[in-house]
Amino acid sequence: MTPELRAPRLRFVLTFAACAAVLPSVAAAQSGDVNVYTYREQKLIQPLFDAFTKDTGIKVNVISASSGLEQRMKSEGASSPADLLLTVDIGRLEDAVRAGVSQPIKSAALDQVVTPQYRDPEGHWYAISMRARVVYASKDRVAQNAITYEELADPKWKGKICIRSGQHMYNNALFAAMVAKHGEAKAEEWLRGLKANLAQKPSGGDRETARDVAAGKCDLGIGNTYYWALMMNSNPAQKPWAEATKVILPTFQGGGTHVNVSGVVLAKHAPNPANAMKLIEWLVGEKAQHIYADINYEYPIRAGIAINPTIAGYGALKADSLPLSKIAGNAKTAATLVDKVGFDN
Repeated sequence: MTPELRAPRLRFVLTFAACAAVLPSVAAAQSGDVNVYTYREQKLIQPLFDAFTKDTGIKVNVISASSGLEQRMKSEGASSPADLLLTVDIGRLEDAVRAGVSQPIKSAALDQVVTPQYRDPEGHWYAISMRARVVYASKDRVAQNAITYEELADPKWKGKICIRSGQHMYNNALFAAMVAKHGEAKAEEWLRGLKANLAQKPSGGDRETARDVAAGKCDLGIGNTYYWALMMNSNPAQKPWAEATKVILPTFQGGGTHVNVSGVVLAKHAPNPANAMKLIEWLVGEKAQHIYADINYEYPIRAGIAINPTIAGYGALKADSLPLSKIAGNAKTAATLVDKVGFDN
């Protein structure tokens, strides 16, 4: 086996070895602590867990990884210490359900806060915060302050759009929503038009799209709402990228802005389900929702919670009404279309 072929496998093994080194012991798993597996950066969610522990006295143990947590939970089976999987993107939430590592959540408190649009019809996942997929537009070169997602395929933007990989989960969800809205044939036509308008090969992340707009490589970039706020408020080196751009909340024709979520799954073999449910319900409470809004720059899932002023400065969010479960159902088709049109080539 060549070093190039060995390297990805080695990284996979090392990732899980690192997780195993900090996994709670069996005794800890049965102690009443809540054990969370998560794809989120621990620094973003630790303030939430610290506040939960202060309020309840229940300790939260965290395992963070960039990939493979569903597979780990599946391989651990009934001996898994995981109580919760906390993740971003509807695709990853559905991955957990398909892997068979979730169980239905039954909670009147959650049902009261989280509308059906933002939860699994059978209760296998619930959203706990939201983000929107938006446009970072050049302040100097883009006069308009409104745009539709469909318009991104208009030839007037030829050579003027930057975006990360079409197979990235954030874009997959947007493209899947386009399939759900317009059907596969129209979505393919739209993707071909969007590809024709790209200024360069899809690359980097959402922050890099803002960087490239600021540098004049493109006029429009596609990104998530919270990245712009983080660049503006939390990273002096990237602040000029935000200052050179403005955020436009696009809408679908006849619809609203595409929204994705951070969400939670109750593990199928959770050793501490009662305390895990306390944490899940606490995450949609007022204190946690304020933390999501002001530290993570996300939209609260709970009605009546003030949106962070930076995020509110984009304008009023009119979230599209398409259920996330329907978007997830079109994710595979969207991924196939990305390859079919050669979007990332």
